[in-house]
Amino acid sequence: MTRPKFETLVDIFLQSTAHYGPRTLFLEKKNGAWVEMTYIQFAQKVDDLRGGLAKLGVTAGDRVAVISNNRHEWAVGAYASYTLGAAYVPMYEQQQEKEWQYILNDCGAKVVFVATDAIAKKISALKSSLPALEHVIRFSGGEQDADSLANLLSQGSASPQPAASPKPSDLSGLIYTSGTTGNPKGVKLSHGNIASNVAAMHEIFPMSDDDRSLAFLPWAHVFGQSVELHGLYSMGASMGIAESTEKIIENLAEVKPSLIFSVPRIFNRIYDGLQKRMAAESPLKRLLFTRGIEVAKQRKALAEQKRTSALLDLQHAFFDKVVFSKVRARFGGRMKYAFSGGAAISREVAEFIDNLGITVYEGYGLTETSPIATANYPGNRKIGSVGKPLPGTRVEIDRTETGDPKQGEIVAFGHNIMQGYYNLPEEDEKAFTPEHGFRTGDMGYVDEDGYLWITGRIKEQYKLENGKYVSPAPIEQSLQLSSFIVNAMLHGQNKPFNTAIIVPDMGSLTKWAEEKGLSTAMPALLTLPEVQQLYREQIAEYTKDVKGYEKPKHFLLVSEDFTTANDMLTPSLKLKRRSVLKKYGEEVENIYREAEKRGEKSAA
Repeated sequence: MTRPKFETLVDIFLQSTAHYGPRTLFLEKKNGAWVEMTYIQFAQKVDDLRGGLAKLGVTAGDRVAVISNNRHEWAVGAYASYTLGAAYVPMYEQQQEKEWQYILNDCGAKVVFVATDAIAKKISALKSSLPALEHVIRFSGGEQDADSLANLLSQGSASPQPAASPKPSDLSGLIYTSGTTGNPKGVKLSHGNIASNVAAMHEIFPMSDDDRSLAFLPWAHVFGQSVELHGLYSMGASMGIAESTEKIIENLAEVKPSLIFSVPRIFNRIYDGLQKRMAAESPLKRLLFTRGIEVAKQRKALAEQKRTSALLDLQHAFFDKVVFSKVRARFGGRMKYAFSGGAAISREVAEFIDNLGITVYEGYGLTETSPIATANYPGNRKIGSVGKPLPGTRVEIDRTETGDPKQGEIVAFGHNIMQGYYNLPEEDEKAFTPEHGFRTGDMGYVDEDGYLWITGRIKEQYKLENGKYVSPAPIEQSLQLSSFIVNAMLHGQNKPFNTAIIVPDMGSLTKWAEEKGLSTAMPALLTLPEVQQLYREQIAEYTKDVKGYEKPKHFLLVSEDFTTANDMLTPSLKLKRRSVLKKYGEEVENIYREAEKRGEKSAA
């Protein structure tokens, strides 16, 4: 086995500083203007903060935590910790206080960085219950403030501390999986776990020091942190740090990224926005767009057969210049690649983005796999699949639980597999096979060409009353492609049929209702017969490829979206099914009671 390009995150830090010093690393919007930070400026801040943390008594093996959205200070804190041999423990600004308290107590953090004064006050109020926590350091404040980052940087500048040389097996961080039930679990990721995953990226992904991303995936989540922060940093690329998820489209136009890392939820939003924009255009523009997409599809179909057509090539060049280049201009005009992970992206959405001239590469992994286990990459791509194992990794399919001849639980092996869960040996026993394969909990199969396909999540799969299994996530993804649906959750465990809890797109629905001359007063709008009929039609349209028994037979329209704020989404944007049912369970049960009174039978 060849030695990887990087063995630790400190290797990445030292090599990137040496190779890319004067190049731009971060862009952040301050007072309405984008401000650049170079690799060498970043390295200097890391060096200063390393000295500052050392003055606070942080040594190898300690924990340094952070509660913040993406910003350059987050990354400075991370690399200052790594280069001291300490482990970095990230949390989200929007997490609940009880989760901050649990994580800080569980990991035994000695220092915590916080993004705002408000968070600092909340953590300070919890300090009496956190015996290991000695310092709360604010990213805000000036050098004169004893508890500010500026003060710590100043102290560190006067007391330099050499960079440590951790071993690949040393802990680099704990990433707590937010989980849809129970307390978060601390995933132990070593320097070698992440560095080798980054090294594997260098072998297969087409990125260079000319590339730029818009960083809106939270670095507190393993996908954004490993693939974007560490990965792009190791390649000399730059990152524009998004102001917020609400400003992604606006920031894309300003930062002009060449690539984008995202979860399907954001790609769905882009897809939906473009569809609505096209619907509002003139008939001629709509015709040109539709014809352009059709030509792109035909060219790809020929390419799969290793054939070409001069006429299609000519037509595509025309549509790309006249139509698609203008669409890409909305994203800054330089976009070449879109990397999707975190959940399965809809094939329709992936092909749509691909047909715009932005190549989609879908990958797969979890926090416990650092994160990439498999990925599509140049010369090895099948849209709809999540690709092939990365160099140094492999996957197996365990059919024990499913009893299915084709699909089963995905078990991952390789350099990227976590060391285990922090302080949870009983969870480790359940998570690992005797050969240290990680049981992902996801269902899938490997095709004849070695590509992995995800078919659902074992824990989310449930049985209807008639004994038939349902994997809800793909059906929910399909429903969300409707321009009238923002979110959807399928429910039917031990029930005669599936019911969908649907969050309407209020902008689209209100506009539709006004055009029909209907009252848009809420909440009465959601109960109007015309609106109910509209959603029956939307469900029928977007589940036409779904088996009869899987289709939702009834639905509930709700006005409140699923968000992290109301605890219906995890910080990594996964659905917290129990929380949704806790709020709407009684209304859903009533649907089943009324159906029983009408004598409705089980789904076919």
